[in-house]
Amino acid sequence: MPNETKATDKFTIIDELARRRGFFWQSNDIYGGVAGFATYGPLGAKLKQNIERKLRELFVNKLGILEIESPIITPAKVFEASGHVDHFKEPMVECLKCKKRFRADHLLQEFAKIDESESEKMGLKELKEAIEKHNIKCSECGGTLGEPKLFLTMFKTTIGPYSQAIGYGRPEAAQGIFVEFRRLYEMAREKLPFGVLQIGHALRNEISPRQGLIRLREFTIVDLEFFFDPEEPDCLLLKDVENEKLHLFLAEAKLRGSEEITDVTVKEALRKGYIKTEWQAFFMACFQKLVEDLGVPAEKQRFIEKLPWERAHYSIQSFDQQFYDERWGWTEVSGHAYRTDYDLKRHMEFSGQDMRVYKEYEKPVEREQLVIKPIMARLGPTFKKDAAAVAKMLSKANAEEIKVSIEKSGHYMLGKYKVLPEHMEIQRQKVVERGRRFIPHVVEPSVGSDRLVYVALEYAYRVKDDRTLLSFPRDIAPIQIGIYPLVSKDGLPEKASELHEMLLDEGFIVDYDEAGSIGRRYARADEIGIPLGITVDYDTLKDNTVTIRDRDSWRQVRSSIEALPELLCKYFKWKINFEDLGKPFKG
Repeated sequence: MPNETKATDKFTIIDELARRRGFFWQSNDIYGGVAGFATYGPLGAKLKQNIERKLRELFVNKLGILEIESPIITPAKVFEASGHVDHFKEPMVECLKCKKRFRADHLLQEFAKIDESESEKMGLKELKEAIEKHNIKCSECGGTLGEPKLFLTMFKTTIGPYSQAIGYGRPEAAQGIFVEFRRLYEMAREKLPFGVLQIGHALRNEISPRQGLIRLREFTIVDLEFFFDPEEPDCLLLKDVENEKLHLFLAEAKLRGSEEITDVTVKEALRKGYIKTEWQAFFMACFQKLVEDLGVPAEKQRFIEKLPWERAHYSIQSFDQQFYDERWGWTEVSGHAYRTDYDLKRHMEFSGQDMRVYKEYEKPVEREQLVIKPIMARLGPTFKKDAAAVAKMLSKANAEEIKVSIEKSGHYMLGKYKVLPEHMEIQRQKVVERGRRFIPHVVEPSVGSDRLVYVALEYAYRVKDDRTLLSFPRDIAPIQIGIYPLVSKDGLPEKASELHEMLLDEGFIVDYDEAGSIGRRYARADEIGIPLGITVDYDTLKDNTVTIRDRDSWRQVRSSIEALPELLCKYFKWKINFEDLGKPFKG
């Protein structure tokens, strides 16, 4: 394991560098700041935008996934239907002395060294007993901690002037996709499979946010919902990734207390049943490659399968993609959930809107099926003004599920409505089916842009000859090129300014710097991760050539100004390497 002091120092250095050079800092600092909120400066905003651009290039441009943008504030009914109001809660304890509040399970993880998977399955009573057993006190004042309580981690608000019009700040971007499914399905030409991506702000009222960009109260989330026919689950693109190797930390290993990693190809993981669906395996491989492209080698990544009590309420299988962080160890960077038909089914029940799709058979099929016939004479007295809506929902609901529920519990919950046997007739009819109606299944990769920014910073940071470098991959660096006149006289600044304007016109992100010695300018550029430095010197005035310096190796080549636009374009698209930019130069 890395030395803890050294690791802590590295985090502190990166955090200080981020503030000093304008990547990010705590928001509202002049008022003391509020934990869990970050402001991105010019360099950080550009880095974040470049990472999100990579996501769009991969999923929207190359894979043809649709992209939408929906509101952050959402009516309460949406999150009642999705289950978030009931399930999006965390255990909280309050110091009886200073009133500081903490995540109960996080305290056990930090001070009692209880494994995350163990603390997350504890109920409130078990949490209380564990806190007392390990004599955990308030980390701020040493006071006694009170009874654990569940805290809803969604920001609640009212929409308009009416207090009953309750809304929530969305804790994820997924529901904005699910509620618009019907329109999006039409835009996908009513064909499965298809995916929808949303990149936008989300809000989670974290009890005690820590870890900088890793855990924020307001953050940018990337949710991708991929819809497919559960009877035709084959991934059309699997051949592109089937030989990629994944490092899996499986649930069965966790249950027996082992930290064994299962190294398998995507194809093997599916054949052995480690991953339930081909599309989920495909996106896991895609995100592993994405994080590799941000600078994290595959051996510093793994996918940890969540145990049943760790999974979100909508998932039947989930993996967290983790990267190795030198301060916190294995840290989540993305989540991969098989949500089945949970969300669309719930919204269908609560809204009364049909979320099923229709797929025509090659040949008609005759079969018997159960049919629900609502009895309006009995629905009316029970549901009054809602009777028509309940009848409509009943006629569209799954008759088999209703029958099973009636036999088991004597009623069926249709959203918020409790329907009894006397409200309906369940009949068996012969029908000729020309197709079938079903609710699509969904796999979801989800990642926080802010976490990707932190990942890129941590793995870019290095020290060379006592000089700090941020070795960002060239296609995400906030600034691509630095332009430097060798000295600030003899027409060199004017020539350098011309070059600066030319490259700006060509669409490159370029910084101009003539302050201080050339060595100091190189050092400043290295510290903020500029991949290339172009120096205009006296030879430039004679033959129109410039020196190009590589940030990481500090090697230099000489190239003509006329050739620069084409060469630089190829370089930043990874089509050529540094040595292809010109002839070797020794200054």
